[in-house]
Amino acid sequence: MTTPVLRSVQVGLPRQHGAEGATEPDDRLWTTGFDKEPVVVPVRVGRVNIDGDGQADLTNHGGPDKAVCVYPADHYPYWREALNLPPLMFGAFGENFTVEGLTEAVVCIGDIWQVGGVTLQVSQPRQPCWKLARRWRVKTLALQVQQTGRTGWYFRVLEEGTVSAGSPLVLVQRPHPDWSVERANWVMHHDKDDLRAAAELAGVSLLSASWRATLARRVEHNIEPDVSRHLGS
Repeated sequence: MTTPVLRSVQVGLPRQHGAEGATEPDDRLWTTGFDKEPVVVPVRVGRVNIDGDGQADLTNHGGPDKAVCVYPADHYPYWREALNLPPLMFGAFGENFTVEGLTEAVVCIGDIWQVGGVTLQVSQPRQPCWKLARRWRVKTLALQVQQTGRTGWYFRVLEEGTVSAGSPLVLVQRPHPDWSVERANWVMHHDKDDLRAAAELAGVSLLSASWRATLARRVEHNIEPDVSRHLGS
């Protein structure tokens, strides 16, 4: 396999968009940290954030299990064509890291990766919310991302340090080779009747606490995951 590369790094702090009292829902006032700009110099990665980065909704975003949002550069050609947005640039999915040579099919829950001076661990697939759809004014975009499995994933930070675009990603350890991000997405969002697989995934200790809790509730009470995050209020 060709060595994966960190193609681009993006950060951004929450800011307001839209106008108060606008008649069109997409034009109304909203706050998001989704809009991120490329960083062209080395940047420090801490336990819960990259320097210069932040989240508006700290209930559903951020924290140790979602310190770094990652999206594959390999998916961009698909979305440029599917959305008819040829100029779609890295960072368009609100990710901090845009990586080349890695996708959900080959990255596994609990993977430990070294990039620059930082040691990172895959914690869970990314679950896109309505803000992605609102940013690009495609109401079904978050659902499309989930249904296609082109979600990206999150890293937790095991060792803080600095990174810069162009750095290789080196796999250090793979404790759960049977649990790719792709398979985890399938169990969570598609094969919801397979309670045995849900229980097995919930038992993966390196999976994020929120995903483990959701899967455990499904197994115990046959509760479906909340889908309201796709469309917002």
